[in-house]
Amino acid sequence: MQELSKSQKARSAIRAFKTIADALTLQGVYAPSGKAGEKLAESLKMLSPEIYGSMSDPRIVELKGLEYVIDRMPRGIEQCTKLILTAQEDFNDTAFKMILPLKRRRESYSVSKREMCFVITRGLSEIYDILTHITFLNIEAHKIFHQACNRIDGTTSEWKELERIVLEDKKLDGGELDQAIWNLSILLGRTYKETRETFEYLQQNLEEHQSNSGLFKIVYTIGKRVLDEQSPDNGREELTVYFTPSLREMIGQHKYATLWAQSLKEKLYELGYQTRPCHVISANLHSIRNILYGPGMLKSEGVEVPADMYGMVPLIREREEKIMAYAVNHGFVVHEDRSGSNIDVHIIDTAQIDEGDIHSSLNVNPDFIKEQKPVLVVMDYAFGTQAFEVMDELLCPCYFPDKVVSFQIESISVMGKAGILPGKKGDIMLATAHVMEGTPHNYIVKNDLRVTDFDDSVDVYSGPMVTVLGTSLQNRDVLERFHTSSWNAIGLEMEGGHYQRAINAAIIQGHITAGLKTRYAYYASDNPLISGQTLASGPMGEEGIIPTYLISKVILQKILNYEDE
Repeated sequence: MQELSKSQKARSAIRAFKTIADALTLQGVYAPSGKAGEKLAESLKMLSPEIYGSMSDPRIVELKGLEYVIDRMPRGIEQCTKLILTAQEDFNDTAFKMILPLKRRRESYSVSKREMCFVITRGLSEIYDILTHITFLNIEAHKIFHQACNRIDGTTSEWKELERIVLEDKKLDGGELDQAIWNLSILLGRTYKETRETFEYLQQNLEEHQSNSGLFKIVYTIGKRVLDEQSPDNGREELTVYFTPSLREMIGQHKYATLWAQSLKEKLYELGYQTRPCHVISANLHSIRNILYGPGMLKSEGVEVPADMYGMVPLIREREEKIMAYAVNHGFVVHEDRSGSNIDVHIIDTAQIDEGDIHSSLNVNPDFIKEQKPVLVVMDYAFGTQAFEVMDELLCPCYFPDKVVSFQIESISVMGKAGILPGKKGDIMLATAHVMEGTPHNYIVKNDLRVTDFDDSVDVYSGPMVTVLGTSLQNRDVLERFHTSSWNAIGLEMEGGHYQRAINAAIIQGHITAGLKTRYAYYASDNPLISGQTLASGPMGEEGIIPTYLISKVILQKILNYEDE
């Protein structure tokens, strides 16, 4: 029998993880340290995602992956033994504390010190994301347990010292802190420098955002949980994950997306935009606004507008409230999401923007704007499969008790953050197709964006994009295969294929025309094929300004000009 290649094994692991996760959701309960949880862990180890680095090495605790997960899970997750995934519940009249992670718009509630509830509003992608993080934390917890209990006569001196530090709960500094970090590094199988870097990273987020419990406490608590689970005399229940019946019934039903889209379309109708050409843009909620309103706001403040658009950005960041106040007087409306979808929307009537306030580097046609009066519907990023649900609902007509209203959607633009395969952070990718990982579904994209639309300030690549199951489930061998084989994929992202699926469905149903313009552009937040450039290496920072604003500028120029210009 022919042995499978590394990429084939990894693809099999991705399918296994998805299948097991789907089965557990239907089953309703599982223990991460039980047989079902072990199967999830086995598939994740076999996959060996780049973002989790040394997770598969039993001798080493993966610190960068730990940073990534802790930033995306609610504070206190490490001390919980009961995790509940549910559909939207009404917690407003309870004493339960809502906790939002530092880097993920994920609504969760602390029911008690050892019980936490995740409210799932963004579909299967959110479930896969949470289960991946839980599985990772449990794998690392077992490593810590084995390191702490590798002596016949009990726990190691390093574990006892860590326990003393955590239980005393006093602030360490100077030589005492150095000694504690050195002791912890031995327990983790990492160097002093590596341990120190993670300690300082988490400590900074703890002090500035109260977003985690600090490295000492996190390591001790997850290790202690496994130690308690292994003790026959302790009697504590093991970590268990529950899926409520309401969650299982909600999956695939578009419950939150329907509420989100209905509310947005009612707002557009209220504003009288049902007869105006509408252009949907999925992007961040600052770059389009800042480009269109930044120059006017700065002029109103008596500040000289820099000729370089990128040089204008730092000035606007210092005046966030002022640009919002200026914008609302010039056709700008904020539509806050109240459905639970976590997707706010900016509605922009371009006809109310003063011609003299348009930035000199933004090449748009004022006569076109006066004649066509385009309306921009800028929606915040969706998350994975949620993209299909919200776009599918948005492109449907709006149903009122006495009438049905259809909107004139003329273009859909998607500006996303993605991993790049041939380039580096800050480069730009233009999709010619979306290849759905783990399925036979592939979508050709007639992209209205071309490489020649962009200046030479950044490198621009054009080709197929892989729509992946999750950022935490990516393997170097699979990505290398997509890149170097006849697929010639240039990047990976989570929403594009789902958006395109909804667009195709809307064309078939007659909700939009086949001539609708689609535009897909992504800026590279990471390169998972290059060590040190994965998502776990940290955010882009200032290097993200140029590609973000360049893509926004090009999209606006496509929308606000006659087609042949």
